[in-house]
Amino acid sequence: MFKLWGVELKGQSWWILLSSNFGTRSINSMATEAAKRFSVKTDTSVFKRLGRGNQENIARSHQVKNLVCKYWLEGRCTRNPCKFKHPDQTISKSKYAWKNPNTLKSENSPPIEKPRTKFSKNKENSNLNQNVHKSQHKLLTNEVNPGQSKSIPKKNSKNLHPGFYGKGLSMVTPLEGHTKAITGIALPSGSNKLFCGSKDKSLRVWDCNSGQCGAVFAFDDECGSLVNEGQWIFVGLRDMIKAWNLNTQHEVIIRGSGGQVNAITMFEDVLCSGMEDGIILSWKSTSERSFSAVATSLKGHTGPVLSLVFGAKKLYSGSADNTIRVWDAETLECIQVLSGHSGDVTTVLCWDQYLLSGSLDKKIRVWGETENGNIEEVYQHNVDDDVFAFCGMHDAEGKPILLCSCKDNGVCLYDLPSFVERGRVVSGRDIQAIQVGPDGLFFTGDEAGLISVWKLTLTGGGESLCKS
Repeated sequence: MFKLWGVELKGQSWWILLSSNFGTRSINSMATEAAKRFSVKTDTSVFKRLGRGNQENIARSHQVKNLVCKYWLEGRCTRNPCKFKHPDQTISKSKYAWKNPNTLKSENSPPIEKPRTKFSKNKENSNLNQNVHKSQHKLLTNEVNPGQSKSIPKKNSKNLHPGFYGKGLSMVTPLEGHTKAITGIALPSGSNKLFCGSKDKSLRVWDCNSGQCGAVFAFDDECGSLVNEGQWIFVGLRDMIKAWNLNTQHEVIIRGSGGQVNAITMFEDVLCSGMEDGIILSWKSTSERSFSAVATSLKGHTGPVLSLVFGAKKLYSGSADNTIRVWDAETLECIQVLSGHSGDVTTVLCWDQYLLSGSLDKKIRVWGETENGNIEEVYQHNVDDDVFAFCGMHDAEGKPILLCSCKDNGVCLYDLPSFVERGRVVSGRDIQAIQVGPDGLFFTGDEAGLISVWKLTLTGGGESLCKS
């Protein structure tokens, strides 16, 4: 047993979810391969059943017998008696159904999974600054009661500490030190060190026990992305990736071209980066100390690549050209282009058999694979503003939760698949980086450089939550 951010961890099999970029990790020892192939029958799709259009049709034709109450499907019907039906038997038991965690009990709820990203720390970096940031407080000193709402900060307010609301949600502590936007947060599995990259051209390493910044890595350029993949920590800079192997403490510089590295992901021994010029560069790991010198170029996007995720032997890339491209993970050939978004695709995430995408068009789209192998949109959820990043976790009852950061609206916590909001972090600054830790902990990074540590209290007594 050890403590992480003041929380006692009892298990040894917890894991972290993905990035942006659901970016990639796993939950407890029950993590499953993301985005598996499956069949979607359009006439019985749960997305159809939960969709707005279908709900309106039900409301207009309430005289028809055997209709299911739409509020019951969402777990919030208060009518007794209700003129619509409530029978459990009405819900399809298909293994491909998007089950509502609020109304259906399932012993094997599908875990939310993020694309795997691996980061590592380097002690050999000559730019390492060992000065500890003195303004950090010990953890839990700033924790407030779960669900207690703090004052909501205004945009550009000097008070950068975000407010929040939602049952069981509380702030643990702020971590101050960065002076510009946070672009990536990573907590390697089994580690008590939190890695944070920023546009202030630095990487800071925080001790999870003391809440202090114990190391600073300085760069010549802005940090465009930061991820943890297995034993590696990767930092995306301009025309290069800096990597540290956490086991060997060895530093590797991976050079490429195409401008800023906006997204990074890794699958087995293949490392991919999303570039500013719209090209995806791919390298193979040749050992614990090196990657192939020559990169393979994946071309097709006409705008910067903003998000990457691996799932079911496929690579998914979201771009500022408003599309998602699907690549075969073995051949690295583009096998499909997903259109539908009308804004930059800023984040993609694999969840069980589905792909979730978020965009500056204020929409979350859910994609599924049909019987003929094509990927099609099966559900759409509208949000209040531009979507920046996704993350996923499970509560103690095994219900999946989507963390979604939006412009001017902080981070929304949604139950899946219903997309019912269960809480929110409200910030006066845009939050573009999210990461999940064990036992209900998660981290947010805003445009001013503030990192906040949060805890979602686990109810129902279960194993610890973790994110990828």
